[in-house]
Amino acid sequence: MLLEIIIGVIILIIVAAFVLIYNSLVVLNNDVNKNWKNIDVLLQKRHDMLGKLIDSVSGYMKYEKGVMTNITKLRSAWETVPQNNIQAKMDTSNQITGALKTLFAVMENYPDLKADNNVMQLQQSITDIENQLADQRELYNNSVNNFNIKIQQFPSDIVASFMHYNAKQMFNVAEEEKQDVKVSFDQ
Repeated sequence: MLLEIIIGVIILIIVAAFVLIYNSLVVLNNDVNKNWKNIDVLLQKRHDMLGKLIDSVSGYMKYEKGVMTNITKLRSAWETVPQNNIQAKMDTSNQITGALKTLFAVMENYPDLKADNNVMQLQQSITDIENQLADQRELYNNSVNNFNIKIQQFPSDIVASFMHYNAKQMFNVAEEEKQDVKVSFDQ
């Protein structure tokens, strides 16, 4: 009888541990997914603003066709990325961020653009979205890191394997964003 009680308590402890670990993994996985969706919302906002910015500056920047073509191409590429392909969305987002830096630098050479309130508001809105994206990327990477640590720790790794959870990819900075910004005061 005592042996049966001990075995029952051990089974109860194992089941309780499994449930606790399972629930913690579900929470961490959902945090990663929620944080990605927050990034995705900001990417969509940036995408919409970018279209307005392109329309606003294309008349002024007749001689900067390469910059405008690149941004338009990247904007179109972003539209074709499958919703569930997070890595492709990350890569395209990094390319757009780099193209925006180029566009904003080129815009500095156009005094009429700097005087256009609509263009300046759009530029400020996109800059604000970029700052929000940076914050959300950090939050996303923290949640991915917590998830990845949890699924590698014992005994969580056993439950994670049972749930078919694999390590998630962090949102990395594009190599071109790590480069020094070249500033020229020549006009």
